[in-house]
Amino acid sequence: MLKLLSTASTSTRVHCALAVPVLRVNTESSVASPWLKALSQLTGFNRGNKNPSFVKRAWLCTDSGDGSGSVVELEVKAAESDSEGSDPKSSSAIVPTNPRPEDYLTVLALPLPHRPLFPGFYMPIYVKDPKLLAALQESRKRQAPYAGAFLLKDVAETNSNHVSGSDTEKSVSELKGKELFNRLHEVGTLAQITSIQGDQVVLIGHRRLRITEMVSKDPLTVKVDHLKDKHYDKDDDVIKATSFEVISTLRDVLKTSSLWRDHVQTYTQHIGDFNFPRLADFGAAISGANKLQCQQVLEELDVHKRLQLTLELVKKEMEISKIQESIAKAIEEKISGEQRRYLLNEQLKAIKKELGLEADDKTALSAKFRERLEPNREKCPPHVLQVIEEELTKLQLLEASSSEFNVTRNYLDWLTALPWGNYSDENFDVIRAQKILDEDHYGLTDVKERILEFIAVGKLRGISQGKIICLSGPPGVGKTSIGRSVARALNRKFFRFSVGGLSDVAEIKGHRRTYIGAMPGKMVQCLKNVGTANPLVLIDEIDKLGRGHAGDPASALLELLDPEQNANFLDHYLDVPIDLSKVLFVCTANVIDNIPNPLLDRMEVIAIAGYITDEKMHIARDYLEKATREACGIKPEQVEVTNAAFLALIENYCREAGVRNLQKHIEKIYRKIALQLVRQGELIESAVSGEEVEPNRAQVEPVKCKTTMEAEIVEDSSHKQFIGTPIEADTVQTDDQIQCPAGQTSDMKDMVEAEKIQESEKTRVVEKVLVDVSNLTDFVGKPVFHAERIYDQTPVGVVMGLAWTAMGGSTLYIETTQVEQVEGKGALHATGQLGDVMKESTQIAHTVARAILIEKEPDNPFFANSKIHLHVPAGATPKDGPSAGCTMITSMLSLALKKSVKKDLAMTGEVTLTGKILPIGGVKEKTIAARRSEVKTIIFPSANRRDFDELAANVKEGLDVHFVDDYNEIFNLAFDDDQNTSK
Repeated sequence: MLKLLSTASTSTRVHCALAVPVLRVNTESSVASPWLKALSQLTGFNRGNKNPSFVKRAWLCTDSGDGSGSVVELEVKAAESDSEGSDPKSSSAIVPTNPRPEDYLTVLALPLPHRPLFPGFYMPIYVKDPKLLAALQESRKRQAPYAGAFLLKDVAETNSNHVSGSDTEKSVSELKGKELFNRLHEVGTLAQITSIQGDQVVLIGHRRLRITEMVSKDPLTVKVDHLKDKHYDKDDDVIKATSFEVISTLRDVLKTSSLWRDHVQTYTQHIGDFNFPRLADFGAAISGANKLQCQQVLEELDVHKRLQLTLELVKKEMEISKIQESIAKAIEEKISGEQRRYLLNEQLKAIKKELGLEADDKTALSAKFRERLEPNREKCPPHVLQVIEEELTKLQLLEASSSEFNVTRNYLDWLTALPWGNYSDENFDVIRAQKILDEDHYGLTDVKERILEFIAVGKLRGISQGKIICLSGPPGVGKTSIGRSVARALNRKFFRFSVGGLSDVAEIKGHRRTYIGAMPGKMVQCLKNVGTANPLVLIDEIDKLGRGHAGDPASALLELLDPEQNANFLDHYLDVPIDLSKVLFVCTANVIDNIPNPLLDRMEVIAIAGYITDEKMHIARDYLEKATREACGIKPEQVEVTNAAFLALIENYCREAGVRNLQKHIEKIYRKIALQLVRQGELIESAVSGEEVEPNRAQVEPVKCKTTMEAEIVEDSSHKQFIGTPIEADTVQTDDQIQCPAGQTSDMKDMVEAEKIQESEKTRVVEKVLVDVSNLTDFVGKPVFHAERIYDQTPVGVVMGLAWTAMGGSTLYIETTQVEQVEGKGALHATGQLGDVMKESTQIAHTVARAILIEKEPDNPFFANSKIHLHVPAGATPKDGPSAGCTMITSMLSLALKKSVKKDLAMTGEVTLTGKILPIGGVKEKTIAARRSEVKTIIFPSANRRDFDELAANVKEGLDVHFVDDYNEIFNLAFDDDQNTSK
């Protein structure tokens, strides 16, 4: 930190950014002061120079007894040899400068941003202001190289901890005039300008100054008063003791800090007059204290107080040095302990190897791999055994430190960890499988039937061949959980991985072994995790496969899911064929239209449409409520949810095809019930602990009984009376009612104990929470859905259609109205965020409707002269598909004929220009949507008759379904001639 500013030539070099001690020489006495001797002893260095020829030139600042000072250049020449008779203590002549420092009462003000300058110390500063720099150079040319160095004050609203050095310098250079004057501390130091190199100015501190007033602004010039130390007694014992304590503390710091040792050595080798004030300045200048503490020392003119302040600073340095030493010692011990342990372990390995107690790493690894392979060696394919033996031989030839060694080791680790030929024993009991599937899922008859068929074929053949089943349906219908149940029914291991958003082929086919961080694909990881070669693998979200720069995962799945190819599935990492023909693959998808056709062709699709209201009721009551109640820790006798509440929950809150949202709402209900029960319990506990019985305790305290036991019993009974209902708390007996006569102590005791038991039984009875339609909104909020039927009686131009969505089936109204009637200006305008296919359907419907109207009423010019507007509500929802054709035609004809459609009627079907009705998809979803909307009559295309017949009986129950081939049949079914709706 501190170095002697010395020159070997006429030029001056600055080697530090902080204050540097100035060398002091006492020209009147050749005997050093006692303070110099004390500091020389504590440094422990030899002041003599052993170099036979050594010349040193340094700037020195002297201070006479009257306070005057001068700067001299001292040249010290060491003794060259004893034969020459030179004096090593000789010095050059001292030439004082003129004028003297005390003659300067007006000086330039130099701001110091970081630390104050102490008298007798060097400090280099950087002057960015060109005017100030020019003024300093001019002063130096006029033989007046003096200026005032003053510390800058901190700005109150600026956090100094978050201001960097460059920001500080920038802010200092921007301060001018009055603003700079207000930021300067009053007390500073008269500094001599020793050199100016570029914008760097080297200063030497002489004496303390105090600013009195500002003379000029740019550059800032101020008037100053020269400050002298207050008078003190050099023989005062307190001052001596304080100074010796400072020196003693410096000695302790020097034992731990080599940095300070160099500073003190440099200072004491050349100091001549080391008195009490200089000792205080020296300690403060070289300490690591902040600038405000150093400024406090600079402003203190009382020598004793200054020594005390310096003592505090060096004591803090001592504490910091101790902490630093303890940290270094702890780290050194930790490192040395780890090194010792490492050396001992290496020695132990070497000893064991010499004695033959332990083989080397390669032999141990080979033995480990052979031991792992041994149970499956007979079942392992020959080509895999050959590869393993080759790799084991290769492992013995490789060096353990080579990268190829780690690649081979990891490769053998995967090869020997796979369950080659290891199959789990399957259970082909159809009755047991039926029971398990019914336990886990309600409904889903077609899915269960397909699984039972698979089990039956496996039982007849004696072996099961893996198949690829794809379960498609809306979210929340149980596709993923079905796979888990099937695995349990077949007694197979279960493994699931999702391919939603997967864009890297290596996740399926594996990486090449040469890549860093290479790993096998998901199927190899699956076989290693489950430990069998015939697990049930559930590939989730197969319709959401991605495609990126790393290839097309959908194409990579072709080999995995092809029954003709997966018997020899080749993973890029293993590079040996793997038999996956025994694996049962179950895929799930929301929309099969997003699955590539080659991949879809390899799967057997089983559609899961969703659940009707009755099925949701059974699922909620038998599955969801039971699981949620157990998860919340609630007993069945504490809660009762009525069937009406479940029905309202399904109809008004959870209309989606699945039951996931229904499960969330049931969990929400039970969470609120749990909070209610816990609050009740806390109230009871607080009452038992006496927190709420203070108002009634006064009624019990006057009770006087013969024995202490009886008094305790009475007090307990009063507690129990309060624990009941608030009415019971008001009827606590007074002291007049429960006085204890001397002869009836035992009778009173029995009576109180009986009351105690009776009241405790009352507190054990927990009030059952009842959830009904009346309070359902308190648990799940306001209803989300309302009746899908907007109209009780369908108006003219409005027809209900049936639609399929990814979330299941839904109903939607198609509305048509007349905008204006202008002869020969018939037109159609359609809205409702319709897709391209649906927009084409509106044009087709308009054409067919005009043809039918001409056939039914030749004289009706409605379409020729009317501009009509067709709208499909829920305009924020995108809609597309051709199956709304017949609904649109019916809506237009209803408006043209001014006849309303029969109520409780819904229809769906694609229409051609000739009026033929084409088949549609999603029969089950649309049927469920019709039942939800209380539709009684449905019109389907005749081509969908078989799809409707395959539906479960409870889905078709109560519906009047008509199958049509031509729109004329729909026309006869749709309009009710008995109603007079003409306007």
